[in-house]
Amino acid sequence: MGCLAIALVSFTVIFISIIWQICRILFWRPYVVTRCFRKQGIRGPPYSVLSGSLHEIERLKNAARGSVLETSSNDIIQRVVPHYHRWSLDYGDTFLYWFGTQPRICISDPELAKHILSNKFGCFIKPMTRPLLEKMAGRGLGLVNGADWVKHRRITSPAFTSGKLKVMMKRMAECTLSMLHEWKNQSFVAHNQCKMIEVNGEFRKLTADIIAQTAFGTSYVQGREVFEAQRELRQCCRASIADILIPWSLYLPTPENLGIWKTERRLNKALRSIIESRLNSQVSRSSDSVHGDDLLGLMIGESEAAKTKPGLKLSMNEIIEECKMFFFAGQDTTSTLLSWTVFLLSSHQEWQDRLRQEVLKECRMGIPDSDMLAKLKLVNMVFLEVLRLYSPVITTFRKASKDIKFGNLIIPRDTCISIPVVKIHRMEKYWGEDANEFNPLRFSNGVSEAAKHPNALIAFGMGPRACIGKKFAMLEAKIVIVLMLQRFSFFLSPDYKHTPMENLTLQPQCGIPILMEPLLL
Repeated sequence: MGCLAIALVSFTVIFISIIWQICRILFWRPYVVTRCFRKQGIRGPPYSVLSGSLHEIERLKNAARGSVLETSSNDIIQRVVPHYHRWSLDYGDTFLYWFGTQPRICISDPELAKHILSNKFGCFIKPMTRPLLEKMAGRGLGLVNGADWVKHRRITSPAFTSGKLKVMMKRMAECTLSMLHEWKNQSFVAHNQCKMIEVNGEFRKLTADIIAQTAFGTSYVQGREVFEAQRELRQCCRASIADILIPWSLYLPTPENLGIWKTERRLNKALRSIIESRLNSQVSRSSDSVHGDDLLGLMIGESEAAKTKPGLKLSMNEIIEECKMFFFAGQDTTSTLLSWTVFLLSSHQEWQDRLRQEVLKECRMGIPDSDMLAKLKLVNMVFLEVLRLYSPVITTFRKASKDIKFGNLIIPRDTCISIPVVKIHRMEKYWGEDANEFNPLRFSNGVSEAAKHPNALIAFGMGPRACIGKKFAMLEAKIVIVLMLQRFSFFLSPDYKHTPMENLTLQPQCGIPILMEPLLL
């Protein structure tokens, strides 16, 4: 009888504890956080139990996806992040909303953003991401925190030094010339020697080939299984982004979950095959590392060198996760940047002509080297303006690891800070009345002088966790555009529909069809 009583008491305590935790998450914490921000004059859309603001976000996004913008319009906020647009009008530039039961405060002040992103004391960390997104993009450098981040950064950063990037330039150019040669052949087959190319898809294949060859020593064909698996998981991410996340539901053998698990196994198997192939291959003795001096070789080499130091070693699973991150980021961000650059140059022929003149003056018809690229001032200004108007990263997030006070602003622990890059990049009080206009000349005196705040451009983030691949992405994009301008004149197709949308990064919903005309130089 005594044992039964103890069991009943234990069960009752556990049951009450579970009920309390559920009530705390669903009711008490939202009430406390909302009251905390309301006292500071910060309001937002009302909290709905379990779903938070998700249903309203999805409703606004579904309505926005049915619209088509004017081709000449760069005011894309209403279509890409309609909830930010609506709530900014209703509650001001700083407001509170709920991603399920997670509180998020939107901050559009570049000065606050700088302090949050540049904080070196662990006060603001990367928040946990959705498990499905983690399966696709990996739990690598971009998502880990603390000592794990230090370890991953130390191992991966040598792959992106200036010396390593210069070695990669030849391979980048070779991949690009192969694509352009195919375009030229297609154009000559056409009767008018002008061929319509959907450049977003083409650039996605090109950047996939480049990252596969330069960072992993494989080809697009060999890495195709990785890219295909990530593409399928990305579609699942997009479909579930506004779903209410119930943790245990991820482990149920539903048809959707079974498909996700199967795709994840394919992805991991393909990456493991690439890694094991490198481990088993004989690398040239002239290489600095027995496993090669690209990103994959450095990760394997550092992992083996640290066998006696468990805290510094990358396990096979960690290398796989890091490969996922760089395969995805290395392909997606640069292809997006290139797509929107070609769109804007097609829409502004005068700038396309100016860039071509600069390219032919500095590079002639040759493959550009680093010295030539450094002289292309107009090209650099155009890329900065594209990053401002069509930044691949739409929003960046951090989470308060403890209660934090910034001036008069108090942020409770575990609150997620949302920094809307797409909004800050076109705020008139920082960029002037022409904030939504394509004007590369605003960067004539550099980034810090382009706006009324020196940190108003945050396309690659800032601080210690700024994008490690920034130089790689910019170098790759410049090489591709230079080689294109040397060989083609391009125009926006009449079939183009201006439909930028959020799909993890800023993507053209209906693609970007471009008319390519070979130049006879």
